[in-house]
Amino acid sequence: MTPTSHVLIVDDDNELRALLSKFVAQHGYRVSAARDGKAMMQIINGERVNLVVLDVMLPGENGFHLCRRLRAANTVPIIMLTARREETDRIVGLEMGADDYLTKPFNPRELLARVRAVLRRTGTPPDELLAGRGRVLEFSGWRLDVTGRRLLSPAGTLVSLRAGEFDLLLAFALRARRVLSREQLLDLSRGRTANSFERSVDMQVSRLRRKIEVDPRQPALIKTVRGGGYLFATAVTATGLEDRGESGGRLSYRAGSRA
Repeated sequence: MTPTSHVLIVDDDNELRALLSKFVAQHGYRVSAARDGKAMMQIINGERVNLVVLDVMLPGENGFHLCRRLRAANTVPIIMLTARREETDRIVGLEMGADDYLTKPFNPRELLARVRAVLRRTGTPPDELLAGRGRVLEFSGWRLDVTGRRLLSPAGTLVSLRAGEFDLLLAFALRARRVLSREQLLDLSRGRTANSFERSVDMQVSRLRRKIEVDPRQPALIKTVRGGGYLFATAVTATGLEDRGESGGRLSYRAGSRA
């Protein structure tokens, strides 16, 4: 988290939207606001947003649908708001890809605490890796199609990944050359449930190594950091699918080169 993180608040309640925007801005964040999905997407497509606070009950397209749209092409963290207290709403929101869920009415300080916690645990991937719709992340000859949720080997072969394995690999690729704890990886891969535990990350890593490492017993890509967690030890580049024509346009990011 940094004091200049950009938070987008999406709520059709004018008074609440203004209140939350003012409160969050007073605590050092840059804040944008939108009353519906159309305004939200204009902001998302026009500038970098680090976190979205998204109300479920919106005019037109509701928050669940918007959350799913965002998650299909964007890794921006999402906190959902709702006036309904049903447990099923919370489950649906989390299954759509939300990172946290808050029920109205709530104290603005609680929202601020959740904003800080989500930004702290998810981190902020570099701008280059978030650029473009339909991204492909490339590392050591491998190609990870984020939108299509596919992994292609250096030989061009499609490699089958379970949903949890894909999410874990994406979390590694977006934060390459950064030590990530098991707890962070649980959150980043959206694998935390009531029954999840840190040891499950070790099992996922072991399965992933068998699929992408030349020698899983001596991994070169996913390294274990004693007492720390895991490190994705390779450079990553990002290419938008729309730019993969004859020109081969590419946005390059050598992980670890930025603070």
